[in-house]
Amino acid sequence: MDTIILFSIIILVASVLQASTGFGFSIMATPFLLLIYEPREAIQLNLILSLVISFVLIMKIRKDVDIAIMKRFILGSVPGLPIGISIFLWLEMTILKLAVSVLVLVLTVLLILQYRLKQTTIRDFVVGGLSGGFTTSIGMPGPPLLLYFSGTNTTKEKLRGTTLAFYLWIYLVSLVIQVVIAGTSEEIWISSLKGLPLVIVGLIVGQLLFKRINQKLFRVLTYVLLFFTGLYLLIQQF
Repeated sequence: MDTIILFSIIILVASVLQASTGFGFSIMATPFLLLIYEPREAIQLNLILSLVISFVLIMKIRKDVDIAIMKRFILGSVPGLPIGISIFLWLEMTILKLAVSVLVLVLTVLLILQYRLKQTTIRDFVVGGLSGGFTTSIGMPGPPLLLYFSGTNTTKEKLRGTTLAFYLWIYLVSLVIQVVIAGTSEEIWISSLKGLPLVIVGLIVGQLLFKRINQKLFRVLTYVLLFFTGLYLLIQQF
């Protein structure tokens, strides 16, 4: 019963964040799902539900998508995808999560200290590659995109629309790679079906919240989520 309650809270809260910010599901869900499932199950469950959320939302916000940046993200992610799955299969998960946590924390602190980036074509490709590697290795494509967009002062509408459009590609391909190479199980797909009603409720609530969040609050929420993710992954290793 405790597991069911924890699962429900994780999926509901993560869905609300995804709908209201465009990036919250994998950042919030993956670390906590690892408390309930093995890494393969947690990552694939995250990929399935995140794909559903992106598909449902994209039709409503497609006007906010920056097509040019999204295409560069996709092209950049292609070499990152096989690198990520190789890391997942061969590198000790503790070492991987420790490295990711430190990286996210350092970059988040830089953003809070008003460090800013200039958006360039080359950086778009690099960020896409990092996101691809993060997705197939730990199921979290969001941190590289979020750090990049925050550093370039991207509007919340453009951030949400472009990341969700990119997620349609990255989640689908990553899920196929995970299933083919790492295998899957019936439990993963049954748990995904159980999570769908919670996802629907979360999407409705998240859409309502998005309309009430101004740019300043959006940026603060971004920093909080990033810092929380990095800190939580770090604490998990000790």
